[in-house]
Amino acid sequence: MRHKLKMISQSGIAEALDKAKHYRYLNEPEEAESICHDILAVEPENQLALRMLGLAMTDQFTGQVSDRCTEVERIFQRLTDPYKRHYYTGILYERRAKAQMRASCPPQIVAGLFNDAMRFFEEAERIRPANNDDAMLRWNRCARLLEKLPDLEPQERAGVFEDDDTAPVQLTRRVGR
Repeated sequence: MRHKLKMISQSGIAEALDKAKHYRYLNEPEEAESICHDILAVEPENQLALRMLGLAMTDQFTGQVSDRCTEVERIFQRLTDPYKRHYYTGILYERRAKAQMRASCPPQIVAGLFNDAMRFFEEAERIRPANNDDAMLRWNRCARLLEKLPDLEPQERAGVFEDDDTAPVQLTRRVGR
């Protein structure tokens, strides 16, 4: 049985945003996510609801394939302010890297995600509002976490041909002879 969702009123959006923020603070991101969807059903381009939705979704990252990274990236790409678009996309990659780190993913993958986050933070830094050092603070945190990763030695490639190796010979069977 499917239930038809109820629409909140336009005048209730500010209070709903406060509730979503409150649920994030209580570490209940699923509740915050639901409220943001309700807000966006009334005001599809509400910038605060988009940001909070993306953050609530990243709060749920576990480092597994089920993390909705692509969906969050699409949400953050809807932010109209270029600084916020870069900054929050950087947070997406940072949180994805942290989740992968907790899930014991290979350091090369984690490092790549941190480096992606740092590139977005650098873009945000270039266009940041006056007296806003948030992007630099996040960049520094990523740099410190990268230092904690094991040394990223290039992995030895198995099965690499040496100069004196020859290409494999494919044997074919003739039928009928």
